[in-house]
Amino acid sequence: MCNNKHSAIVPQAERLTVRELLRKVSERSFGRMELLDHQEFRRQGHMVIDMMADYYRDVEKYPVRSQVEPGYLRRSLPENAPDQPEAIETILQDVQKHIVPGLTHWQSPNYFAYFPSSGSIAGFLGEILSTGFNVVGFNWMSSPAATELESIVMDWLGKMLNLPESFLFSGNGGGVLHGTTCEAILCTIVASRDKALRRVGRDSISKLVVYSSDQTHCALQKAAQIAGIHPNNVRVIPTTKSTDFALSPHSLRSAIVSDVEAGMIPLYLCATVGTTSSTAVDPVAALCDVTKDYDIWVHVDAAYAGSACICPEFRHFINGVEGANSFSLNAHKWFFTNLDCCCLWTKDPTALIKALSTNPEYLKNAATNSKRVVDYKDWQIALSRRFRAMKLWLVLRSYGISKLRSFLRSHVEMAKHFEKLVTMDKRFEVTVPRNFATVCFRVSPFAIKPKVYNNGNGYQNGNGYQNGNGYQNGNGYQNGHGNGNGNGNGYQNGSHEKQLLLTNDNETVNDLNSKLLESINASGHLFMTHAVVGGTYTMRFAVGASLTEERHVDTAWKVIQQYAEAVLSAS
Repeated sequence: MCNNKHSAIVPQAERLTVRELLRKVSERSFGRMELLDHQEFRRQGHMVIDMMADYYRDVEKYPVRSQVEPGYLRRSLPENAPDQPEAIETILQDVQKHIVPGLTHWQSPNYFAYFPSSGSIAGFLGEILSTGFNVVGFNWMSSPAATELESIVMDWLGKMLNLPESFLFSGNGGGVLHGTTCEAILCTIVASRDKALRRVGRDSISKLVVYSSDQTHCALQKAAQIAGIHPNNVRVIPTTKSTDFALSPHSLRSAIVSDVEAGMIPLYLCATVGTTSSTAVDPVAALCDVTKDYDIWVHVDAAYAGSACICPEFRHFINGVEGANSFSLNAHKWFFTNLDCCCLWTKDPTALIKALSTNPEYLKNAATNSKRVVDYKDWQIALSRRFRAMKLWLVLRSYGISKLRSFLRSHVEMAKHFEKLVTMDKRFEVTVPRNFATVCFRVSPFAIKPKVYNNGNGYQNGNGYQNGNGYQNGNGYQNGHGNGNGNGNGYQNGSHEKQLLLTNDNETVNDLNSKLLESINASGHLFMTHAVVGGTYTMRFAVGASLTEERHVDTAWKVIQQYAEAVLSAS
C-alpha cells in the first residue's frame, strides 16, 4: 500500500490506462474549444473551399449522371460510426473517393436535365454566412435582422418582377422564403381551405375542390392530400396541342360549373407559368377572369420560369397576376441562389397567419404583441427556419439587375441555338414550342425504319405522311422534309403485286427515343430527362447550369447526333 498522504485507493474497475487518461484530459481541456475554435475553423474552412474550387474547375470532366450501382456506398463505408475523432484530411479524401462518384453533377456545364439548380459564388458564400450565423429566425425577436432582411429582399425581387403593389409589404401583402414550391403550394392551399371553411363550416371540407391541368406539378396533388382535400376532389383538366398544353379557361369554367351544380365548393386553382414537362404557360389573366366569379384562390406557380420575368421581354408571361392571390418562384432553379430558396408572395398574409399561427407561452414577447413586426413562423409549416434571405441578398447585390438579366438571356440564346441545330437535322423535330431556355425534341418518326407488313391492301402510315409537302406527326408538327409520296392516308405502291403496310406507331417511336435518351445519359457525356406530352415521348434539353457555354451546347448536340445514328442504325 502506498503511504503518500495524497494518494487514494482506486478500485480496479475504475483504473485507467495512460492512453485513456490522456484522452479524458484532452477532452476536458480542449473538447469544447474544438467545436468552434476560430483558428481550426479557418484551417479546415480553407481546405473545404479549396476542394470546392477544384471541383468547379474540374466538374465538366466527371460523368454528368452518376455511374454507380444501388448500394455502392454501404459497401464502401464502415458498418458503424467511428469511436474516435478522424482528421478532416481523411474525411475529405473519403468525400473525393466515395461521395463524388455517387453524385449526379447538377453544376456540370453538361447538365441539361430536369430544370437547372443554378449556383453562384454569391449564392454559395451567402449560404456560408447563413449557416455560419446559424440563427433560428422563427420570429422577429429571435433574430430581427433575419426577419427584416427577408422582408426587404422579397420587396426588392417583387419590384424587379413588376408585381402589383398588393403583393408587397407596402401594399398590405408580403413575401416569405420557403424551401421549395411544394411548401408554398401546401401553405396557400391550407390558407384557402381555412378561409373557405370559416365561411361555410368545417363540416364542408369534403366538398372543397382543387383545380389544375394535367401539366401541373405533382406537388399540388400531394399538398391537397396533406391539406385534407379528398383525392376525388382534385380536378385534373386535360390540355391539348391546340393550346400548346396550356390550361383552357373554357375547360376550367366547365369543370367549375359542373361542381357547383353538384353542390361542391370550388376552392383553389394552381396555374403554371413554365410547366415541368414542356414549359407551357397557362393564361393567367383569362383563368383569373373565370375564378373571380366563384371566389377561388388562384396560386401562380412560376417555379422555373418566374426568374426570367425580371426581363421585360418575358414579363408578359405573368400578365394577369394581379388577379391571383399568390405567386411563387424558385430562386434556386434559375436565379443563381443555391438550394433551397422558394419565393412566395401573397396578397393576403392574414389568411396564411390565421391558418398557420401558433402562440405558445414560451414564444410570447413584446415585439410580437406590438403587431409591428413579422413573425415568419406563422407564414410556413415548420417553426424553425433558415436565414435564406442572406444568400438571396448577396445574389441581388453581387450581380445587380442588369447582370442577372444578362445571365438569363444568355441561357435563352443558347437554347435558341440548340433549337436551331435540331431543326437543321431532318432526323429530329421540336415537339412543343420553346418559351424559355428548355427545348423539347425527339427523333422524328420519319427517321425511323418503318415496320413492314404484307397485307395486300396498300401502304398505310398511321402517323400521317402528307402529299409531298411535308411529314406530319400525330401531334400536328410539320417536319418540312416531305417524302413526295402518298395522299395523306398513306403510300400506294403500285409496283408490287402485294402491297406493303409500313407503320411507325407512336409506341415504336416513343420506345426508340427512350432508348436513345438512356444511351446518351449512360455515356456520362451529358444528362437530359424526358416527359410525355400529349402521348409523345420527348427529350428535354434544359439550359441553365451556371457554367454552361455555347461550346457545351454544340458538343452536346454532336453527342446526341452520334448516339442517334447508332440507335437508328440498330432499329
